[in-house]
Amino acid sequence: MLPNKNTHRTSIPVELQDMKRSELGEKFAELHRQLQETKKSMLVIVDGWEASGKGFLLKDLTRELDPKHYEVAAFDESTLEDEQHPYLRRFFMRSPKRGQIVFFDRSFYYDLFHQLDMEEKTLNHILDDISFVEEALAHDDTIVVKFFIHHSKDEMADRIETLKEDPYRKVLVTKQDKDQLKNYKAYRKHFTEILEKTNFEETPWHILHVDDQKDQSRMALKTCIDCLEDWLSRDLTRPQLDLDFIGNSPDIVGQVDHSPIISKKDYDDIKEDLQEQAANLLFRAYQENKGVIVAYEGSDAAGKGGNYQRLTRLMDPRGYDVATVAAPNDEELNHHYLWRFYRDFPSLGRMTIFDRTWYGRVLVERIENLTPVYRWQEAYEEINQMEHNITDQDYLLLKYLIIIDKDTQYDRFMGREKDPDKQYKITDEDWRNRDKFDIYNTAMNEMVAATSTKEAPWKVISGVDKRHARITVLKDFIKRMEAFLDD
Repeated sequence: MLPNKNTHRTSIPVELQDMKRSELGEKFAELHRQLQETKKSMLVIVDGWEASGKGFLLKDLTRELDPKHYEVAAFDESTLEDEQHPYLRRFFMRSPKRGQIVFFDRSFYYDLFHQLDMEEKTLNHILDDISFVEEALAHDDTIVVKFFIHHSKDEMADRIETLKEDPYRKVLVTKQDKDQLKNYKAYRKHFTEILEKTNFEETPWHILHVDDQKDQSRMALKTCIDCLEDWLSRDLTRPQLDLDFIGNSPDIVGQVDHSPIISKKDYDDIKEDLQEQAANLLFRAYQENKGVIVAYEGSDAAGKGGNYQRLTRLMDPRGYDVATVAAPNDEELNHHYLWRFYRDFPSLGRMTIFDRTWYGRVLVERIENLTPVYRWQEAYEEINQMEHNITDQDYLLLKYLIIIDKDTQYDRFMGREKDPDKQYKITDEDWRNRDKFDIYNTAMNEMVAATSTKEAPWKVISGVDKRHARITVLKDFIKRMEAFLDD
């Protein structure tokens, strides 16, 4: 994919040579202003060889833009802090808001490009991550434009020598510059392989190998202009998907056995021992630097909150967090729907419990028509890929779906209304949702059918008897944690 060593730098078209970079920048800025009036966004990735002029290009790309509506995020090698979180987190957190352009100086490609000896498993994992994030952003109306700046070995040597001779810029010459120059052939082969594997149809690479840096900027600006102009003109709505599980999933929720009951005596006899085991296992996860994510979904008034309160009863509160998921605020709505969950995922050695989750995309957002049909349909695969990526990074993901029947829900709603200490738990929205009880059950059935995977299976539990549900979760937590930590 990269030009061979005998390929001369290309000349840009004559009509482009005659254009001032500022003129192109102003055209880009005009399109940027149009972008701000839409729900679309743009991510520009600038990568390439060390000492290839990425900084020069970024200056020209941004010079005419309104600084209030663009950001530049610079990424280097992952720090120890970065490595304590899911790989994509630091990139997802800097992804563009609606109406915004974000420039990545390097990106999620950094580790991939700069490690010649990366293990194949790690390589494939990062490739999966990158494929997922680029497709997810594109599906969320973000255009991703990727530049790779190429230069020959002789050009790189000259560039490094020029930097060394500049008293103010010689600090820019790093070990990586010298290593790439020394091992140019190996890096060139490695870059070519990575570029070919990540030259996706929706997010292709643009290789910059032109006569000089100013022309390089002209070419990149013209590419950004053409891509953004096309993106703004497009109707990005997509047809509905033909998903075989929609309308054709087994009635797992409707067939939950609600008969199991645990007496108060039996509950009290076993509860504390199980809670102590759970607490010890969380501490062991801390010692072994493993992360734990617990996701709760289910019927309204099924007892999710009381369930995880019993799960964490004897745990050290410094080792876990609870993320209560409500309707997204304006900042969250301006990002991809998974953005706020990446923000709240725990670092390794910790646990986060989610009271409601990313599955709201295929439950409440679907049922209340809060997102287009094609977007919630695409979410099943996006969620599966996200969970796959996370569980491949020393995280255990436990998903509990706690179900009650309609009569039990009615009794609990009425009980909350009559009890002054519990009235805060019942809202008009709860009663409105109750009218859609069967619709929600159908959506949950389809959710389980589409997203109960080997790495992250759903545990469907009856919540009619709260003591039974609490003991079931405690036992499952212990069983899954032991298997995870002993693996």
